[in-house]
Amino acid sequence: MERLKGIIFIVTGSMLWGATGPLMEWLLSHTPLTVSFMLTIRLTVAGILLLTYLLLTGKDIFGIWQQKLWSRQLIIFGIAGMLGVQFAFVAAINASNAVLATLLQFLAPIFVVAYVSLSLKKWPPKYQVLGIIGTLIGLFLLLTNASFDALLVSNKALLWGVAVGLTFAFYTLYPARLMKEWNVLLVVGWGMLIGGGTLGVIGRVWQSNLWLVFTDMKIVGLMLALIFFGTVAFVLFLSSMRYITAVETSVLSSIEPLTAMAISVIVFGTTLGFWQLVGVFVMLVCVTWLSVAGEKA
Repeated sequence: MERLKGIIFIVTGSMLWGATGPLMEWLLSHTPLTVSFMLTIRLTVAGILLLTYLLLTGKDIFGIWQQKLWSRQLIIFGIAGMLGVQFAFVAAINASNAVLATLLQFLAPIFVVAYVSLSLKKWPPKYQVLGIIGTLIGLFLLLTNASFDALLVSNKALLWGVAVGLTFAFYTLYPARLMKEWNVLLVVGWGMLIGGGTLGVIGRVWQSNLWLVFTDMKIVGLMLALIFFGTVAFVLFLSSMRYITAVETSVLSSIEPLTAMAISVIVFGTTLGFWQLVGVFVMLVCVTWLSVAGEKA
């Protein structure tokens, strides 16, 4: 029963997170909202909601700020990790589409392997090399549809996509000790609030004319849905790890790009060529292979 609960959590969380990509794509395409403004609102409100929830359940949400070591790491995580991965992801959607941006975050394991190998000053094991090569082949097919003439995406979209992989790897590796020492939701809540606050200050969000878009109740509803889906998805994802293994989490989270793809096809009429679909399949298989082989190793 516990394992079934974990599976339900990760499947539901992945589907909700996959749905946020097309939702952000629609908002960026059909409203005046910018990447910075939308992300400032989303992160700030989500962070406040998580911290309020912890406060209402009797958790000490301010204790982490009383220790310089952890508060310094929390600030770095909030800006470079939380804001970094969120901004790169939304910018990649804005420069291409939700399907491509969602799939490019699966480059993260490659950067994780590269970082660990450099840290240990040794080549990665064969299974990781094969997984990386396979993932890159899948990415090539996704970006070119097996044509050597030109990329099917702009250079800007590709750069933001690589940034998604890099920042997601940092987001995964950096806060390990922080989350082990403190409540995961506490770290995520403060990370969102720090990231959203930082972006808001940089963009001087209080001076923006974009606040007027919230006179349209449809946009208000979509923004609330975006914040709700994203926050609940993250909580379900983290909660699932109590009941199922990391490998099962990795395999089942592949539902995320498939959800994004299905919604994009239905809502936007997004189509992928035959070799692009093959590339998607190859990428998902190879990322799963990296997880499964890594667990066995």
